[in-house]
Amino acid sequence: MEHLHGAAHAAVPDRCDGIEFDAITPDEKGVTLFFKGDHVWKGFHGSVQLSNESFRELDDIHHIGNVDAAFRMHNTEKTGDHDHIYFFLDEKVFRYYNQSLENGYPKEIQEDFPGVPTHLDAAVECPAGECVTDSVVFFKGHDVHHYDIATKTVKTKTWSHLPLCTSALRWLEHYYCFHGHSFTKFNPVTGEVSGHYPKDARNYFMKCANFGHGGNYSVPKCSEVKLDAITTDDTGKTYFFAGPIYMRLDTHRDGLHGFPITRSWKEVANGVDAVFSYTDKIYMIKDDKIYIYKSAAHYNLIEGYPKSVKEELGIEGHVDAAFVCPNEHTVHLIQGQRLRDIDLTATPRVVTRDLLLPLSDIDGGLCDSQGVNVFKGSQFYHYESVSTLALSRIAPVPQNINSAMMGCQE
Repeated sequence: MEHLHGAAHAAVPDRCDGIEFDAITPDEKGVTLFFKGDHVWKGFHGSVQLSNESFRELDDIHHIGNVDAAFRMHNTEKTGDHDHIYFFLDEKVFRYYNQSLENGYPKEIQEDFPGVPTHLDAAVECPAGECVTDSVVFFKGHDVHHYDIATKTVKTKTWSHLPLCTSALRWLEHYYCFHGHSFTKFNPVTGEVSGHYPKDARNYFMKCANFGHGGNYSVPKCSEVKLDAITTDDTGKTYFFAGPIYMRLDTHRDGLHGFPITRSWKEVANGVDAVFSYTDKIYMIKDDKIYIYKSAAHYNLIEGYPKSVKEELGIEGHVDAAFVCPNEHTVHLIQGQRLRDIDLTATPRVVTRDLLLPLSDIDGGLCDSQGVNVFKGSQFYHYESVSTLALSRIAPVPQNINSAMMGCQE
């Protein structure tokens, strides 16, 4: 038996060796699952485990454990389907929620997805706005089947320029075809590839020694969070900045991940002091310089920037925090214990209010429909509005940053 156990143990795959995945999908909590044979990794940093520990029936019914394709359903019209996980094995489809196989499954693929072939290679969700309608993109060979969830119709295209995808993943609104230990980013409607691909998945989608692109940011404990800046842009994307790293906080459904700030804002190499968003632009302050980026698909530095903070905003001195409230044209800057309001519609800029606050050493501020949160270390102070913040003489009781806000570990 000793010998057999050793042989079985040797078959445990190591994704840092560079392996081709059978299927990749986020689960309902935003943890990305990577399947290979009868094993699964949970998340970019998780260790390998047997897939039948989480999805018992894949093994019980089929005795193979090898998933052909998998995706997480995006269907907000039907909450009973939304965020459920679908696995495809040969001619069958399995549907799970919270690691439980749902009643009536497995089914024939045709029963749930008429017109979609069996023995698939890959599948990926594609919400309306990124595809024309809420859809699923299925891959088999070079044929790509766009399945419209509402009408249950299929349109088939041939994308012979794309590598043969053995798995596919939608992550942070981008689409990735995995082949071998590499991946290629593609447009989910046209299949177009722009940029330099393929790239090695070990540099981006997992934590491996001697690989990486600066994303080795480990999620801190909530009690240790220290941010430099935080902002929400007009499209609802919330960014958290800490040192040279940023995270998108509105993407907790896709799992949180740290990136170097220079990945999105390449001119900002040494971190930020304060960041705010106004109209379709993001303003980044570092020392006495301000960088203004136009937000489109990618952030582009506006010509003529960086400029001095004095030239752009008419103030001098270190800026600790900055925020703009929804549908307003005033940026609220915190400098030490001072709150200064600047009218962004006036040229040259004018300070419309200058007050002392009952707080100092502030790291960041964020204003939304719920009010204003002012961050200091691992705590924050909540105010119902900017006026309450401006007029208060005593700071409210601080609250602790929690994992729902920052994705930190409790």
